[in-house]
Amino acid sequence: MNAVLLSTAYLAPVEYYFQMCKHPQVIIEANCHYAKQTYRNRCIIATANGCQTLSIPIVKPAALKCPTKDVRIAEHGNWRRLHWNAIVSAYNSSPYFKFYHDDFYRFYEKPAVFLFDFNEGLRELVCSLLGVSPVVYYSSEFNFSPRPEILDLREAIHPKKEPVMSDFRPYFQTFENRYGFLANLSIIDLLFNQGPEAVFWLES
Repeated sequence: MNAVLLSTAYLAPVEYYFQMCKHPQVIIEANCHYAKQTYRNRCIIATANGCQTLSIPIVKPAALKCPTKDVRIAEHGNWRRLHWNAIVSAYNSSPYFKFYHDDFYRFYEKPAVFLFDFNEGLRELVCSLLGVSPVVYYSSEFNFSPRPEILDLREAIHPKKEPVMSDFRPYFQTFENRYGFLANLSIIDLLFNQGPEAVFWLES
C-alpha cells in the first residue's frame, strides 16, 4: 500500500509517525464527526510519576455531529501553561529537549482557535524535525471511503486499543530506570530522547 489514512492527532503517538515514514502518501481525515477520548485532543507522555495524559479542552459543538475540522479549542483552565509545564517537567533532563524547546514552546505561547489547525501545525513541525516529508492530503468529504490500496487507520490508532505496530524496539527514556520501557508514547518522547536518531528508529 502506498498511502495511509489517519485521523488528526495532538502530538500523536510513535506508531502514527511510523506510518508516516512507511507511506509516501498520507491522507488526514478532516470531516469525520468529532469523537471523544481519542488522540485527536490528547497525548501521553512519560513523567517522574509514570504515564500522564494531556488533554486539550474543546468548545462543545452546537451540533451533535460536528466535523473535526470545525472543533474549536477552549481556553479555560489555562491548559496551555499546564501542558507546557508538564512537558518541561517530564523532558527537561532528556538529551535533546533543549535543542527543540523553542520550536515547541511557540505553540503554547498564544491561544489557538481550531484543534485541527493546531494539531497540523505541530505535525508539520515534528515531520520537519524528523526529516520526514510524506505528501499529505486532507479528506474533502465526510465518511470518506478509501480505495482498497489505502490503509485505513483512522480508528485503529486509538488510546484504548492495542497498538497497530506489533513490536517496539526499546530506546533510552528518561525514567526508564523506574518504569522500564514505555512503548508508543507521544512522538515527543522519542524526539526528545533520541534527537536526530529518532527517524532511524522509526525507519527500522
